[in-house]
Amino acid sequence: MKSLYTPSRRHFLATTAFSASTLYQEFGNAVEKGKLELCVFNKPLQHLNYADQAELVAEMGFTGIEGTVRKGGHVVPEKVADDLPRQMEALKTNGLEMAIMTTDVNDIDSAIHRQVLKTAASLGVKRFRMGGIKYDAKQPLPTQLQEIRGRFKDLAEFCKQLNIQPLYQNHSGANRFGAGIWDLCDVVKDLSETGAGIAFDIRHAVVEGGLSWPTEFQLARPFFGAVYCKDFEWLKDTKRPQNVPLGTGMVDYKGFLKMLLKSGYSGPVSLHMEYKNHRDPALLQESIAAIRSDKKRFLEILDEVKG
Repeated sequence: MKSLYTPSRRHFLATTAFSASTLYQEFGNAVEKGKLELCVFNKPLQHLNYADQAELVAEMGFTGIEGTVRKGGHVVPEKVADDLPRQMEALKTNGLEMAIMTTDVNDIDSAIHRQVLKTAASLGVKRFRMGGIKYDAKQPLPTQLQEIRGRFKDLAEFCKQLNIQPLYQNHSGANRFGAGIWDLCDVVKDLSETGAGIAFDIRHAVVEGGLSWPTEFQLARPFFGAVYCKDFEWLKDTKRPQNVPLGTGMVDYKGFLKMLLKSGYSGPVSLHMEYKNHRDPALLQESIAAIRSDKKRFLEILDEVKG
């Protein structure tokens, strides 16, 4: 794959307001105090090859990536045995890890799903985000919840043998399992012995919970395996949420990070930059600049919270 990462390392370091060494120092302090592992969702960076992406992520001061291994992902499931080792080697070369693997996997019925998990586990990936599940509005919810519970149980037991943790993201939207969080927590609580957990997305929690997000946080907190950070605002004309730069929207990041640190959470925090068109290669440099900006703002808020 031809690299679109044309600016040199020296160019990136010279043109950003924060040098790599400064970013590493700032993030190192944050990790030491809050025990947070700041990684980046690599969806906007999929136009880069594995080596260039890993080099860039290291320059930006992240500890690793949340890597897409799914249909349309940076690694496609059918090529996982060949391509994931290449990506993992690129990360390792740059002192990074795949903190979270994002997948379409939400059951073990598929041979491809099993292959993705086995390959990832053999390479040292410790956790993955499951594929989304939607309710059928025409069917009784209790019946569907029972089916979902069984699916989770089988997957979690399979993953326990591999020493890889399945995480389900709370995602806002009509008919989405886990959007309200209570249903997700009800399923996951019965599987705590297997290690199944939640990838808690504060943006989606605020979309669905509004002012009650602290209650949803407390309900889900015992099952946190990862935390996702992004922001949004409500559009008056469409009455729908729209993604915006971190710290400029509806999410109370000071309140959220204060609760997160006070809860003793120690684990990956993944920054999701989703307000630029990641599908357009021509906007790659804008996406990179936006990720840098979001990371800078996240660390600023974190410092403010810690006082």
